[in-house]
Amino acid sequence: MTDRTSAFATYPSLEGQHAFVSGGASGLGREFVSQLAGQGSRVSFVDLDEASGRSLVAEIVERGDPEPVFSVVDVRNVPALVAAIDDAADRFGPVTVLVNNAANDSRHAVAEVDVELWDERMAVNIRHHFFAAQAVAPGMRKAGHGSIINLGSISAHIDLTDLPIYIAAKAGVEGLTRTLARELGGDGIRVNCVIPGWIMTQRQLTMWVGDAEREHIYRMQALPELLYPADVARMVLWLAAEDSRLCTGQTWVVDGGWE
Repeated sequence: MTDRTSAFATYPSLEGQHAFVSGGASGLGREFVSQLAGQGSRVSFVDLDEASGRSLVAEIVERGDPEPVFSVVDVRNVPALVAAIDDAADRFGPVTVLVNNAANDSRHAVAEVDVELWDERMAVNIRHHFFAAQAVAPGMRKAGHGSIINLGSISAHIDLTDLPIYIAAKAGVEGLTRTLARELGGDGIRVNCVIPGWIMTQRQLTMWVGDAEREHIYRMQALPELLYPADVARMVLWLAAEDSRLCTGQTWVVDGGWE
């Protein structure tokens, strides 16, 4: 089993819970799947990257944690996403932790945006959050509890360019979180939004983060350290667990104190 003697917390309430993660094969999502499984949760996840998804399952099984269920699903295809959630619930029981993580932050200039691109990026960056929440709500209601965690972005709060659709969607995720918290709270379902800062995923390191960007990060953050997926995952674990049982409708920022 995973070494539970590290300096970080273990959450007994997560053991045996069914957690569903979108975009779980790489980046932040991969860390969420890994750490939830490390807490003893039964994890199901979807992604388009089959090879990475399969390798993550094998990695988790090899270390002795519960074997996740992985499906190749495009979250832009809402019926396929809902079917994956239903299939996972048939195997593991109702989803009691939902992590809406899948996104696409590819850059584009304002002049390049047409209706097709707008609709496609909204579909991958916010639309699936709502329909996944809609799909899990009946099971959470029956279970008497649930935690929905939506991934926002620091990009909606700082001066970035070439991301107009992504930033609009991520700002919308915060509003969606607030309204879903109110809509679902009477059934014991909590809905929160996690806002990561500039996280050193492999994609970021490969495409955008060089020496100049590192210096910029150190200058802008109150804590001059690089942030990694595990730093965000620890916030997700707390929000998923019953330790945060009366926290809902909030945004939780993990950005090193970005100015």
